[in-house]
Amino acid sequence: MINFLWLGMICIAIVVAGFSGNIEIVAESIFNHAEEAVNIAFSLISIMAFWLGIMKLIEKSGLIEVIKTIFQPIAFLLFPKIPRKHPAMNAILMNMSANFLGMGNAATPFGLKAMEEMQKLNSTPDTATDEMCTFLVLNTSSLTIIPTTVIALRISAGSLNAAEIVLPTIVATFCSTAVALIMDRLLRRRY
Repeated sequence: MINFLWLGMICIAIVVAGFSGNIEIVAESIFNHAEEAVNIAFSLISIMAFWLGIMKLIEKSGLIEVIKTIFQPIAFLLFPKIPRKHPAMNAILMNMSANFLGMGNAATPFGLKAMEEMQKLNSTPDTATDEMCTFLVLNTSSLTIIPTTVIALRISAGSLNAAEIVLPTIVATFCSTAVALIMDRLLRRRY
């Protein structure tokens, strides 16, 4: 669906540029922005490789276990129907930890594994459980303290102080997570 949306916007832009007599801007813009996109992608690859390496060090050092321990009471409260020693709980805790550290790309495999494991506990496979919905809400809003991807984008754009986004990110993601969880609980009671 999103592909059709993008295709539609591109076609509309080309038609509007043609009718307004600015069609040459389209070709120039395509080539300039394609080059810029490649540069950004390469800078993101290097930053993500760095942070994935840091995540591996955090995991090997045992710090991830400390972070998981911090999140355990919250996870047990949010997901009471999932047994504490179930593989789904471990995947949820790893996902929460990776999101907390701002590594959404590293969190994705854990999120997929968590959903897969929660599906094994689901008595009605064609309907998402309350825990699955809560996890989706939590994963989407994702409380973050180090927005690594945003910092990487700001560095690649030439920002002089790329890390100044940290405090606003903490505040914004805390608010989004709080609102998301409140709405999840309110809507769960209603439906």
